[in-house]
Amino acid sequence: MTTSKVLYWKLSAYFFFFFFTWSASYSLFSIWLGTELNLNGATVGAIFSINAIFALCMQPLYGYISDKIGLKKNILFFISLLLVLVGPFYIYVYGPLLQYNWVLGAIVGGLYLGVAFLAGIGAIESYIEKVSRKYNFEYGKSRMWGSLGWAAATFFAGQIFNVNPNINFWVASASAVILVGIIVSIKIEMSDTDVERAKSVNLKSVGELFLLKDFWFFMLYVLGVTCVYSVYDQQFPIYFSSMFETAAQGNQVYGYLNSLQVFLEAGMMFCAPFIVNKLGAKKSLILAGSLMAFRIIGSGMVDGSIGISSMKMIHALELPIMLIAVFKYLASNFDTRLSSILYLVGFQFATQVGASILSPIAGGLYDSAGFRNTYLIMGAFVLFFTILSIFTLKKDPIVQEKVQTL
Repeated sequence: MTTSKVLYWKLSAYFFFFFFTWSASYSLFSIWLGTELNLNGATVGAIFSINAIFALCMQPLYGYISDKIGLKKNILFFISLLLVLVGPFYIYVYGPLLQYNWVLGAIVGGLYLGVAFLAGIGAIESYIEKVSRKYNFEYGKSRMWGSLGWAAATFFAGQIFNVNPNINFWVASASAVILVGIIVSIKIEMSDTDVERAKSVNLKSVGELFLLKDFWFFMLYVLGVTCVYSVYDQQFPIYFSSMFETAAQGNQVYGYLNSLQVFLEAGMMFCAPFIVNKLGAKKSLILAGSLMAFRIIGSGMVDGSIGISSMKMIHALELPIMLIAVFKYLASNFDTRLSSILYLVGFQFATQVGASILSPIAGGLYDSAGFRNTYLIMGAFVLFFTILSIFTLKKDPIVQEKVQTL
């Protein structure tokens, strides 16, 4: 195979096992906090908020280092080694600390989860997107394997959780060992041009981003739309499980539903580059925001497990379009030397800022107003900022990138 195809398959495998590790340890995180550790909705919301705060502290650092070192794989190697410890951390450190003192546990857990997963995913995605542009393959097709990895883990996560949640954590650590092997085998060549571009990145060039109104308008979209995506998902498993006779049955069905959703998401991840290239990045971002608003508002209006499951499935259409559109919007409108900073600060960082603010508010609303009313409020919030973004996001340039078909 050509170098391009070898890298495509290795990086796709890296995506698969990273998301497998993440899903096995985190997809039922809110249920673990609520049912295993007996924490209430407001406390769970506060824990998610603390996680978001640690993630946003790491994202600018990851972004700057990633652009400064260019195509070197140091960050991915560091994250892979860190993930090998995920099982022992949950079982012997995180869980006991949360039960002893939830504030102390949340701080320690936020540091680990922020570095390893919540900020780590942005560093991984931006790195692989850089490699895809250099070696001329479509990023979305590689990212598709991450969705398949998440689905593969969630397929059995609900059942295993009912037996013993710790098994999921050990499975996650085992998957991370494979990650280390993959990243060791990957070799990326840096040309003189690549080295010079990386060296030219400095704090002044980063600071100049914050003088661009188009950068702030993009962040407004992120704060008003994309951050609600994660807030909605945080305690959704608890709401979903409440619609069944027993929590155990709800957990098991949710595992199946989440797997189906992510398998559909993987298929859409394959198709999303075609959709985004046809519509353009701006229109695709508006489409994704509209789908999100419909999904969240619908979640507050439908009745029963079938209705809420249907709303959840819209996620499979929305996320791939949004993710691919974000990368293409940033690459076409801003300096590609700063692609990691743009993604990790302009998208991931802003998302975590919004999540850290909205998570405790949503947690309190879940307890006081109920899930249905909270979803209606969240959906209206997303709809408002989606409409606003029609007038604030920058129009797409005419030139489209050509990519190799794999």
